[in-house]
Amino acid sequence: MGVTFYNLSSAAGLKKLDEYLLSRSYISGYQASKDDLAVHAALAKPPSSEYVNALRWFHHIEALLRISGVSADGCGVTVSGSAPLVEDALANLSIADKASPAEEDDDDDDVDLFGEETEEEKKASEERAAAVKASGKKKESGKSSVLLDVKPWDDETDMKKLEEAVKSIKMEGLLWGASKLVPVGYGIKKLQIMMTIVDDLVSVDDLVEDYLTAEPANEYIQSCDIVAFNKICESMNNFLSICNSVHYLAFHRLITLMCCRIF
Repeated sequence: MGVTFYNLSSAAGLKKLDEYLLSRSYISGYQASKDDLAVHAALAKPPSSEYVNALRWFHHIEALLRISGVSADGCGVTVSGSAPLVEDALANLSIADKASPAEEDDDDDDVDLFGEETEEEKKASEERAAAVKASGKKKESGKSSVLLDVKPWDDETDMKKLEEAVKSIKMEGLLWGASKLVPVGYGIKKLQIMMTIVDDLVSVDDLVEDYLTAEPANEYIQSCDIVAFNKICESMNNFLSICNSVHYLAFHRLITLMCCRIF
């Protein structure tokens, strides 16, 4: 179910967005999608430093628009009382190149500007709508680093076989990295493992539901949780490929923070 944001030009609207992004990297799912583009386009300018989570997300989406674009569909998001043309830009993304000048003029006649926006806000909205359209043409595929918690059924589960079951899963665009056992309590341990994925080839949701928690792996695996999910900047790709072969979980959070700072 899609989330709804109201009046992102107000302090109350930005506060809700900031609280929503406190525990999330994206508006929906585990990769940037058109839901992120819709909310991004609704913001006439970057959030102030008071809204730390919203500002971090805003710069991240802007970096994606410049570098690789965003193509995932998302779950659907509603933005009310925001800059105009947002919903129209996303709905017409697939047919924008085919529209004739006459049709575009007709569409402009139907736009309701609400009478609330300044000329500066209108110009910013149009520029962001154009960025949404341009991003749909990008073909480059990004990568993400994901840290998973894989939990056994009980303390009698063979953790060595559990790890073997996890790493036996092979697919294009998926690379398993370092792993370690972490005590949970009452003699139970969980497997914490890194993986690097190509965003256009691997869906973390499908990987968990169709492979990790399905037969035969579910003989050992009770459930999986995503601890961290971060985009990998191009300049870090080679470095992370080397790190995947050694135990670097202790400074994984430092690496991901570095990526966020670069974006």
